[in-house]
Amino acid sequence: MHLLLQGVMIVSIILYSYVQVLAKLFIPKKKKSLKGEIVLITGAAHGLGRGTAYAFSKQGCKLVLWDINKHGVEETADECRKLGAVVHTYVVNCQKREEIYRTADEVKKDIGDISILINNAGVIATGHFLSVPDEQIQSIIDVNLLAHYWTVKAFLPAMMEMNHGHIVTIASLAGSVGVPFMVTYASSKHAIVGFHLSLTEELYFLGKDGIKTTCLCPFFINTGFVKDLLPKTIPVLETEYTVNKLMEGILTNQKMIVLPLPAKFLMIMFRFLPERVHRLFIEMEREWIGNYRDRYMKGVSKLADG
Repeated sequence: MHLLLQGVMIVSIILYSYVQVLAKLFIPKKKKSLKGEIVLITGAAHGLGRGTAYAFSKQGCKLVLWDINKHGVEETADECRKLGAVVHTYVVNCQKREEIYRTADEVKKDIGDISILINNAGVIATGHFLSVPDEQIQSIIDVNLLAHYWTVKAFLPAMMEMNHGHIVTIASLAGSVGVPFMVTYASSKHAIVGFHLSLTEELYFLGKDGIKTTCLCPFFINTGFVKDLLPKTIPVLETEYTVNKLMEGILTNQKMIVLPLPAKFLMIMFRFLPERVHRLFIEMEREWIGNYRDRYMKGVSKLADG
């Protein structure tokens, strides 16, 4: 009888939760204020990182910009200052743990505790898995996955002490599906999505509900490297659109943002499709890659999340 009552209670909560979700679709989401927050963005020299820095500048935030590209990160900083933001830049190689920790200590000493962390830096390489050099595999894992561990470990303690903050993980749609010729990249993104989900649950378990988390999983973004990469029938996300969706998610504390929107429904649908249908999609994918392989391989090898 006890188990039966528990089952009824769980089903009731599930139904009530679905009603809440449906109701919220018609209610404007309340946006929080970011004024005065100290925001650190990795990979801020170009693309999504640069666009996100511009967006936070308009929110009245103090910015801390990291990138391995000194010239690029200074260009981003100059534009942010024109928008009225106070900006500090650091040249950081996110592949190196010691460098991340050392620079994090400098930031805390010079500026203060970070309250919003945007882990955007990323690298990518394509090719048959067996053809990718070990050093390149290590680099992808170091930047796309392990750098998140080191930055979060560096800045999370202060957030936990204040029970206030926001950790943003820039992942990829490749973090939810298999991608041929991008095995290491897709693996790193699968892992970082798991990192986001697990960290979110751990913070909730510890009662740190003042620390919010957001994970962005976009398709290819047109950051200037995607020209002629894909056939025109496949839409590529524009940086401005992606930044706007990311900022909306941060302002409303969304946990997961999948772009474009139809991809979210496809991801859900794929989980319930029979194996035969999966194979059909794989055959279609194989035909597409066969037709566009040279362009695909050449274009994707130039891509970076930022």
